[in-house]
Amino acid sequence: MVPAPSLFTRPTIWAVAHAEAPIVVTSREFDTQLAETFERTGVRPGLLESVAGIVERRWWPADVSYDEAAARAGRIALEKADVAPGEVDLLLSTSVCKDHLEPSVACAVHFRLGLADTCANLDIGNACLGFINAMNLGAAAIESGQANVVLIVDGEGSRQLQETTIERLRRQETTAGDVFDNFASLTLGSGAAAMVMGGPRSGSHRFLGGLARAATKDHDLCVGSLEGMRTDTAALLSEGLALGRRTWDAAAADGWGWDACDHYVMHQVSAVHTARLCDLLEVDTAKVPLTYPHFGNIGPAAVPYTLSTIADELEPGERVLLMGIGSGLNCAGAELVW
Repeated sequence: MVPAPSLFTRPTIWAVAHAEAPIVVTSREFDTQLAETFERTGVRPGLLESVAGIVERRWWPADVSYDEAAARAGRIALEKADVAPGEVDLLLSTSVCKDHLEPSVACAVHFRLGLADTCANLDIGNACLGFINAMNLGAAAIESGQANVVLIVDGEGSRQLQETTIERLRRQETTAGDVFDNFASLTLGSGAAAMVMGGPRSGSHRFLGGLARAATKDHDLCVGSLEGMRTDTAALLSEGLALGRRTWDAAAADGWGWDACDHYVMHQVSAVHTARLCDLLEVDTAKVPLTYPHFGNIGPAAVPYTLSTIADELEPGERVLLMGIGSGLNCAGAELVW
């Protein structure tokens, strides 16, 4: 086997963790709430489960903030890594969901975890790719000696958006076009994930890095806020797949050999997206762990969340590819050696 070209020599993953939101909300519940709208607009019910493949998703209780969710995952990750809060040098928060524009989510997470005043903290936002981007930035800080221990967190919640979307879609003036424009909003889920990175140590996992490509001409295909998300689903799928293909080919040209990885941890969008991407890249679906059927699309938390659910099953030396396509459009892949 030809070794992968690594961008880094020092960064490793010490621990990855997730925090599960406790309230289960099924797609059938959404169908029931929108039954009158579906009948009036001629939209067939059951599409969330039969087409998107999302049986259910999770919600946080109404009194749990996004930063509290992120801190829960961060606390678990620190415990798993046997790292004290005072040892963290850099905190990166990648949450799309936030209760206010400023201060950063990272400030609240920093406070909740009791991190030291010497720990730099900031938000990194890039839709569903934020966490992978933060891993690269954290790795660069470790490689350069600017940080010894990096904590990355993400907390997402779909409750407010989905409650608002369903209320809006139940209005008499709603059309079939409105339903499909807001369909992606109903595929989202809630959850939190975190990762501790540092230099080489016993039991850690190498972070090799990877590459990214952009197609920002498509930045208007999916635009969201906590009140609503408008998505051109067909165009987003088509253009996203095309960008994914270009990114994959660029990686091959650089010698990465991602076609020979043991596991592919993909951003979890839907059954359609996963099947089409695997077919396009000739990836064996048996090597792709799935969380979207029961957790939905958890945004930038989806990749580390899914990785966390299989971490105990991975064998030393196995190659793991983290990959995703996010609104913007951006595409990124990053390889790990477990």
